Amino acid sequence: MIFLSDASSGISPVWLIVGIVLALAAGLAAGLFIRKIYQDKSFKATDEECKKRKEEAEKEAEQIKKDKIIEAKQETYKLKSECDNDIKERKAVMKSQEDKLMARENSLDNRSLNLDKREENLDRKEQSLDDRKSALEEKHLKLDATIKEQETKLFEIAQLSLEEAKEIVMKKTEEEMRDEVASYIRDEEEHAKETAEKKAKEILSAAIQKYAQDVTNERTVSVVSLPNDEMKGRIIGREGRNIRTIESLTGVDLIVDDTPESIVLSCFDPIRREVARRAIGYLVEDGRIHPARIEEMVERSRAEVNQFIRECGDKAIFEVGVGKMHPDLLKILGRLYYRTSYGQNVLQHSIEVAFFAGKMAAELGEDEILAKRAGLLHDIGKAIDHEVEGSHVELGVSLAKKYKENPIVINAIESHHGDVKPESVIACLVQAADALSAARPGARSESLENYINRLESLETIANNVRGVDNSYAIQAGREIRILVKPEEISDDDITLIARDVKNQIEDNLTYPGTIKVTVIREKRAQEIAK
Repeated sequence: MIFLSDASSGISPVWLIVGIVLALAAGLAAGLFIRKIYQDKSFKATDEECKKRKEEAEKEAEQIKKDKIIEAKQETYKLKSECDNDIKERKAVMKSQEDKLMARENSLDNRSLNLDKREENLDRKEQSLDDRKSALEEKHLKLDATIKEQETKLFEIAQLSLEEAKEIVMKKTEEEMRDEVASYIRDEEEHAKETAEKKAKEILSAAIQKYAQDVTNERTVSVVSLPNDEMKGRIIGREGRNIRTIESLTGVDLIVDDTPESIVLSCFDPIRREVARRAIGYLVEDGRIHPARIEEMVERSRAEVNQFIRECGDKAIFEVGVGKMHPDLLKILGRLYYRTSYGQNVLQHSIEVAFFAGKMAAELGEDEILAKRAGLLHDIGKAIDHEVEGSHVELGVSLAKKYKENPIVINAIESHHGDVKPESVIACLVQAADALSAARPGARSESLENYINRLESLETIANNVRGVDNSYAIQAGREIRILVKPEEISDDDITLIARDVKNQIEDNLTYPGTIKVTVIREKRAQEIAK
């Protein structure tokens, strides 16, 4: 404004510009001066703030350092505590193991002492047996000398021939030795019974108690029910073509008689009979009965029966728990469902034998699974004995070898009827289990004629023994009681009679299970007071 006023007063424009420039320069200088003062103050404040932050950072770092040191100490203490606890636990475990080792060492020491005692007892028994043997030898020597002396005296006094004297002496010696042998046998049998009978009863009773199976009786004929008698004519067909087709396709004889609303299927092979029964059932249900339809239904029934047989085999090994089995052998095993022996279903019988053998093997510390497998397969030959020549034992051994079964299983199959000698404990257990399953009440049936003949044979064998007064077969032929004449038979003789009858029964009779022989000697004195 001043410059404008001066310009209006006549000042030169040059001076006006100079003045403006000087004014700007002065303003710029003043601005720079003010900015410098402000910057100095800002730098000073920033420096102070930096120092303050540095001090705070140092304090924070010191605090972090202290915290870290504390954390490190705490961690060190924690690790030390864990180490101490671990050491304590290890010491406790070591102490426990040391106690167990000490206990085991004490147990071994006790067992060693017991073994030493048993060894001493055995030595004493052996010495006692040696003494008894020496005494018996001495008695025999004395007996021989006495016999010779008696022979000489008899020959001199009675003027008997040497043969007659020998016969008298031998008869007397036989009577003396017979009493001694009978007494020895009775003592040994009683001792054996005390040690073995109790254990055997426990094992057998445990096996029987843990298993219960229904009894199944089968027959050689099947009856098919019909809705009406008109169906019989349709099954026979024109000029008998339908019935001939059924018989030729199934191998079963159809008996169409006067029995109302039923026909009878007769065949020794139960599988063929079942195929025919199912096929006729389907034909009756369908109503269309002609050769082509018959062939179709027979094939369908045969496929269903084969499937059922495989399912029976699978169910059997699953129920027994013997692991895997060759598929072909499994199918043969399933065929036993349609096989019977004395009215007993052979597959159920095999399952029972497997169970009994397994339980007894477990009690005796043998291989339970192997015993079950041997028991399950012991009658496998019966599945094909209708089709192949040979006994079921031979066929079973052949099948077991073909499908590479364990040698113990093969021997068990081969020896379960006593054809060969058992080579393992399992084979003996299968024998016992087989007899146990066959002999249990109701398991098997037999004809009345065979039953009566077996009882008569038992009594005949007993009655033919010297000194027997009478005998009675009781308990369906599972026991025979023998009454002896007390004036002819001594208490020691009854042991020999029981053994003699037992041997004759085993040699001459065929029977399921076991037969108990009981010999009774009874002497009575009777008076009548009047």
